This record gives sequence, C-alpha cells and structure tokens, in this order.
Amino acid sequence: MSMPSIYQIAFALIKGITSDSADALLSVFETEENFFKASDAEIVAQTELAPKIASAAYRAGLLESAKRIADEVFDKNVKLIYYKSPDYPVRFRNVPDAPLLLYMAGDVDLNVGKIISMVGTRHATPYGCDICKTFVEGIKAKVGSDVVIVSGLAYGIDIASHRVALNCGLPTVAVVAHGLDMIYPAQHRNDASNIVHSRGAIVSEYPFATRIHRSNFLARNRIIAALADATIVVESASKGGALVTANIALNYGRDVFAFPGRVNDEFSLGCNALIRKNVAALITSVDDFVDTLGWEKKNIKPVQQELFPVLDSTEQKIYDLLEIKNTANVNELVMAVGMPFHKLLSILVDMEFKGILRTMPGNQYAINKKITL
Repeated sequence: MSMPSIYQIAFALIKGITSDSADALLSVFETEENFFKASDAEIVAQTELAPKIASAAYRAGLLESAKRIADEVFDKNVKLIYYKSPDYPVRFRNVPDAPLLLYMAGDVDLNVGKIISMVGTRHATPYGCDICKTFVEGIKAKVGSDVVIVSGLAYGIDIASHRVALNCGLPTVAVVAHGLDMIYPAQHRNDASNIVHSRGAIVSEYPFATRIHRSNFLARNRIIAALADATIVVESASKGGALVTANIALNYGRDVFAFPGRVNDEFSLGCNALIRKNVAALITSVDDFVDTLGWEKKNIKPVQQELFPVLDSTEQKIYDLLEIKNTANVNELVMAVGMPFHKLLSILVDMEFKGILRTMPGNQYAINKKITL
C-alpha cells in the first residue's frame, strides 16, 4: 500500500470536497500538485470554488496540515488510503459522500468479496448478544473465514459483534468517529488492539487530534453502511444510530436486514419498525441471509450435540436466579447464593468455561442460551 503524496493528502482536506467535485477539479488541473501550484486567479476562473478556498493562503494551510499528518501516521504505523488508490474500497465508488481519505490501523483488505455490517443498540440484551454470537458463528460455519464483520466499536451490539468475530477467527473492522490517536470508549482499548492484531483494522476518516463530537458519530454511520454488502440491525429502540445506518445503507442500494423481537420489547421496537416499513428484510436464519446475497455455502458435516453439563447445588442456584432475572451482577449473586465473593467468582468462571454462562456488558452474567438461526 503506497503512501499518498502530500498534495493528495492536502487535496482530501479541502472543506466539503466529494469524489465528484474532486474528479471535476482534476479534470481541469490534471494533478493535485497542479491544483496547489495554480494561482488564485486561475482557480477562480476555471472552477466554481469560493474565493476563500481558492486562495493561496488556504491552500498553503492545507499543505502544512498534510505534512503534519504524513509525519504522524508514519510515526504511529497508520496507513492512508486515498480515493485514487487501488486499496480504496470499491464499494465506495458509487457513494456520493464517501471520504476521499481513510486512516487505517491494521492490515485488512477492504475489498474482500464478503463484508457484513452489524449494528444495534448500546444497551444490548442477552437476546441481542446471543443473536450476534449465533449468527457470526453460523456465517463462519456455513460460508468460511473470508467474511469481514464491520461495526462501530461502541457498547452493546457493536462490541459484541467484534468480539464474536474475533472468537471465530473472522477479521473485523471497527469504524470510529475520531482520530486514531485515541480509542473511544476507553474500555474497548484491548478489543481495538486485538482487532488490529487479528487480521482486522480500526478505520476513520478523521485525522489525529480529532476529538469526540456527536455529529461525527452520525457521519461515521455512513462508512459502516458503505463498506459492506449488507447491514444487519440486531437490536434497536425506536430511535438510534442503528436505524440511521440502516436507512443510509438502503439509500446506497445495499441489502438491509433486521432481527425481529417481541412487540413490547424496548430494544426490538426499532427492528420491528424497519421490517414493517420495508426498510429491512426480516432475517430468521443464516441460510436466509446467505441465500439472499447469493453467497456460496461450505459443505458442512453434522456434529453431534453436546449434552448440557450436570449442575451442582450452587451452580443450580445461580442458574435458577438468572432464569428469573435474565441478568445479574456478582454482588446480586453473592447475596442470592450466600457465598464469599472470591469463591463465587471461581464458580462463575468455571460455569462460563463450560458454556453455561456468558458475561454481559456492565459485569453482568446471563445464561448462555443457544439460539438456532
């Protein structure tokens, strides 16, 4: 992957530039370097750029910023993907508001044949997390290891999707809404590191020192939608970023899917609405999804189902409580079981290892119920 020139980096920094307007400028000046070396009068005469943007001072400022960016990404081993590069996502070609420059930490190929975006609420329920796990495991089993899972590194469905992809050995891409000199939320730094070191990548359209801003997250959603062949909404309330991503994906001509939920579940309201309004297709199985996209399936040998492990009295108490409450933290379990914290923690780890329990966001525990898709 070759590094863009300083002129190309600066060109991508022009305020409001799109691939169409970039192509229009290059049709006049032929190269980015020629654009920056042209006089103010030449640019005003031959383009419709505002005089402020055409000014030599503005362009000189862009070049200074580009030099700083080039030094920073080199020091931090971050790659730059310019829109004229063969590494630029081909799925961006017909996206009118795709960024001209991507910042990427990692080595994933953004042009692989099969990419899925998975999005949803930050307040994922055990049902939603189980859907993520079962679906991605099913994709790995039925399609193979060359599928990339894209999400946004946020709490809830996003991080659940990344983690199950990592556990399955599938590359995963986290699209973030800030510069790559930080990770937000900070609690997901280890996950980000694991992604980068497991054939995945952290991707952003923002240079270093770009801090958190609400509008950046909305802009980030269009990249999540544009990178993939299909977007799947796992869980969503009646409002939220996942619904925005789904509608953007639909406008880009992508396939959109949503998992249904019970009509009175808060975090299924958005999915049910997407299905009702024909924004998203109802997804009930991995086979339905794969068949809709026309992906070839692997030949799968049947595997004998393992019997559920026998529980001792303490494990049964924990299991019974979680069946009633759905989730509980360690303090609640300590009170319910009447056992010292350190002893209970050992039992919980053992139950998780056996596949009986699973950890949830916020240090909650839930029964690891199997959902067949």
